[in-house]
Amino acid sequence: MNSHLKLKVMDVEICYGSYKALSRVEFEVSPGEFIALLGPNGAGKTTLLKTIARILKPRKGVIYLNGKNIMEMNDREYAKITGYLPQINDMSTPMRVFEVVSMGRKPYVTWQLTKEDINKIWSAMKTTEVDYLAFRSISEVSGGERQRVMIARILAQEPKVLLLDEPVTHLDLKYQRDILKLIRKVTRERKLITITSLHDINLAFRFADKVILMKKGLIYAIGKPEEVLVPENIREVFEVNAILANNPRPFIVIEDDTEGD
Repeated sequence: MNSHLKLKVMDVEICYGSYKALSRVEFEVSPGEFIALLGPNGAGKTTLLKTIARILKPRKGVIYLNGKNIMEMNDREYAKITGYLPQINDMSTPMRVFEVVSMGRKPYVTWQLTKEDINKIWSAMKTTEVDYLAFRSISEVSGGERQRVMIARILAQEPKVLLLDEPVTHLDLKYQRDILKLIRKVTRERKLITITSLHDINLAFRFADKVILMKKGLIYAIGKPEEVLVPENIREVFEVNAILANNPRPFIVIEDDTEGD
């Protein structure tokens, strides 16, 4: 498959029983783009990522990679192209970091790891700066280190599409910044398609090339952060008042509308 593939989501609808979790979702992503999904809880961010990852099947609509319907691709083929990092990663096993990262080579391995596989595992760990943890138990590393290990596992997979569900939740400010800087750097250098859900509006403003703002399963707005993350959109989607400030780069300030506190 062409290394410079394009992702195209067309009129996608997902239902849980009678509840419509996604409706009329349409957008395109090109190589090298870092897309942030923003919206309140229940907006459909995780559902959208799971749909692109083929965990959920659309009731309506089609998702294409270079013109090919992803639902018609075989599992191994799709696993080589797409890396998915779920929101919850329970890695309380005695596995070593090297073993966790080696799981990313699963789509390629027929019997045992080859020298090429091992080189790619070490390369992924060096990219995410966790190679010094290779022989430590995954249960013994910090939250930020664990996230970098999980990203290394995906990079060892050599995907063209990265789907990351809240990759910086519960991390301190430094790790949030470092991980998003890493994701943006890898996305640009390797011409990946990266879609990640975030809760923090200012992190999306700083790191994303484009923002998809979601509300109740619909795309409310899509475009560059400075076009989408404006006070009126934030008020409509998140139901809070906000102002745009500059110091020195633009950032969003949520206004305190409490009375008598």
